[in-house]
Amino acid sequence: PDKTTSHFMKGRFFGIGLSVVLSTASIILFFTPGLNYGIDFVGGIQIELKTKGPADFAALRSNLDKQGMGEVKPQEFGSPDQVLIRIDHQPGGDEAQQAAIAKVKANLEQNFPGSQIQSSVAVGATVSGELFWDGMKALGLALVAMLIYIWFRFEWQFGVGAVVTLILDVTKTIGFFALAGWLLGWQFSLESIAAILTIMGYSINDKVVIYDRVRENLRKYRTMPLRELIDLSINETLARTIGTSSSVFLAALPLVFIGGEALRPFGWVMLWGVALSTISSIMIAA
Repeated sequence: PDKTTSHFMKGRFFGIGLSVVLSTASIILFFTPGLNYGIDFVGGIQIELKTKGPADFAALRSNLDKQGMGEVKPQEFGSPDQVLIRIDHQPGGDEAQQAAIAKVKANLEQNFPGSQIQSSVAVGATVSGELFWDGMKALGLALVAMLIYIWFRFEWQFGVGAVVTLILDVTKTIGFFALAGWLLGWQFSLESIAAILTIMGYSINDKVVIYDRVRENLRKYRTMPLRELIDLSINETLARTIGTSSSVFLAALPLVFIGGEALRPFGWVMLWGVALSTISSIMIAA
């Protein structure tokens, strides 16, 4: 409807309380079982293999273990004949990584005829460590930049409210990654950092719209109680909030269903982030 009169502020303690509980659970998941870091962040070798028929993971692991390259982790990658093979970083620099890839390819061609290696990549331990910390710095700097922007655009209270809500959103997204890595084998990689930054940008934009209406109404209704004024502001922007979120949600759906294995986790995180940002904008930020 064009005009709604929902009393969102009545649920403020429940909304914030539930958010804090979920964020705390997400922090626990971050440490136990932790994120399933991709090759971008831990270094090593990653090979995508398409087998002739359903993959025999026991045979794959047994054959590759005999080559003495450390821990080998073959896992299903989308369909029974798609395999993602992760191998520990090999000592000896780039030459050792390339030699290990050649060794694995020869083994697979010999013992699993009809298989096709679709891609192979090697990342050094030093580079992966730098990528991880650069990614964390990007998240931190984005939060600080948003705080400064909203501080100057509105007042410091709005900036603190937005950043605290963003931190709650980000921690829940990290928890989502940890849970998906534990249950589904999803990897936390550079694409994951990109997804979180995208969600942060969308989330702050959503909150700024509501904050802007709160600021306008503070000038317009100087004697209205603050709780009523915030409820009015959320209701006045509700159609825009839900309409925009629905559009972004629908735009992200193809990434999940036809985006392929590389983009599917990104798509799921986008769907999660859009839903999460919308709820936090309505029930928490203001």
